[in-house]
Amino acid sequence: MERAAMIRVGVIGYGYWGPNLVRNFSEIEGSRVVAVSDSRSERLDALRKRYAAIEATTDYSVLIRDPSIDAIAVATPVSSHYALSIEALKAGKHVLVEKPITATSEQAVILIEEAEKRGLVLMVDHTFVYMGAVDKIKELVESKVLGEIYYYDSVRVNLGLFQSDVNVIWDLAVHDLSIMDYVLNIHPSAVSATGVSHVQNSPENIAYLTLFFESNLIAHINVNWLSPVKLRQTLIGGSKKMVVFNDLHASEKIRIYDKGIRVNEGPEGVYNMLVSYRTGDMWAPQYDRTEALRVEAKHFIECIGKGKHPVTDGKMRLRIVEILEAATSSVKERGRLVNLKHRC
Repeated sequence: MERAAMIRVGVIGYGYWGPNLVRNFSEIEGSRVVAVSDSRSERLDALRKRYAAIEATTDYSVLIRDPSIDAIAVATPVSSHYALSIEALKAGKHVLVEKPITATSEQAVILIEEAEKRGLVLMVDHTFVYMGAVDKIKELVESKVLGEIYYYDSVRVNLGLFQSDVNVIWDLAVHDLSIMDYVLNIHPSAVSATGVSHVQNSPENIAYLTLFFESNLIAHINVNWLSPVKLRQTLIGGSKKMVVFNDLHASEKIRIYDKGIRVNEGPEGVYNMLVSYRTGDMWAPQYDRTEALRVEAKHFIECIGKGKHPVTDGKMRLRIVEILEAATSSVKERGRLVNLKHRC
């Protein structure tokens, strides 16, 4: 049997997320990290101590120009995503870029078209989509175990990390938007958002998003860099059952509650409408506990080697950037409702 070719990977950025990318691409079958770049030499010192065989450089263009490198993983601030990704694509490299894909939807469209023109994989690092717990929730939604979905309510708060180039919506809400897009597979028609900055000349550090759909589904996302506690909790309410997704819970990230309401109209119609409450069992289903980034890295390599289409492809993630842009516009106008016109 012919052995699959080894995909040689270069990683640009070795700050917060870069070390995780290097570790996973170094350990999965079918890939090898051959070079890493970062503008800060002290970060590369840490890389050299752990991975002596990986080339380290402060010049990212060394990775772009290297003909032996098949794929580039971009783990840098959002403002640099477009420039690095387009350069890598034009050099014939497959690209995995951190979330969000770009700082504007126009930039995202250009990247998508460039990748399609060259037959290259363009994948966005929305890691939560590859989490076993999130996959289980998608299964529950699609199998109608939850019934009709009424609401999606998420809280994602902590103390820091303050970002200089994006606000808290682009930093934290992007996770919930990607989960919602993947799990529900329906797209909002409008968004209203409010937010405020408590640090002069800095982006908003607290924000609230409300997303509206063509149906009576509603979604609400609360994100905050100034919380004394760290919370990562999502509630999804359905007509049959409800789900609580607590990402910080060590063993039971998903809990399903057989709770809800029954509405019975009396003989005189709505004036005698009766609401009764249903209280049943709670259970925690099993799900794949493999590290999400490990699953994602393996998927990226398989997409390159086997011609698969990425789950978090550029088109899918363009919708996220469009929502982020609309939410930012809404914040500037104190919550004005902004209609969404998805291009894909």
